[in-house]
Amino acid sequence: MKCVLANDHGGVELAAELKKHLAERGIEVVYLGTDSTESVDYPDYAEKAVNEYRKGSYDFGILICGTGIGISISANKMKGIRCALPQNSYASEMTKRHNNANFIAFGGRIEYSEPVTAILDAYLDATFEGDRHQRRIDKMMALEGK
Repeated sequence: MKCVLANDHGGVELAAELKKHLAERGIEVVYLGTDSTESVDYPDYAEKAVNEYRKGSYDFGILICGTGIGISISANKMKGIRCALPQNSYASEMTKRHNNANFIAFGGRIEYSEPVTAILDAYLDATFEGDRHQRRIDKMMALEGK
């Protein structure tokens, strides 16, 4: 597997943790985030990651900002992107099984009730179910530009 990962200044520590975790799982990471806590703009990093993802050969993307909210909204403004912001492992698993999200976002300043690596693993280990869920995704994506 291969993923693109980007973060702003609010996600530096979490990005480092997830890069290490992904490497331990044998997942190749193309890192486009900042390593500095100097303030930067999360939409710029969402755009970098999505543009890289669109080059192909990526299985998914990960985005991180302080809350995960701004960077996920930014990514979802871009055509073809379904970026989820799960709060726990169950939501993470379901976003893959039902929504086939191609990006997942996290908040570097959020206190999750379980390790973010466990939430990420739930997404990674899930499989898209297709069928009625594909019909719903088609309808969801048809909303772009309305």
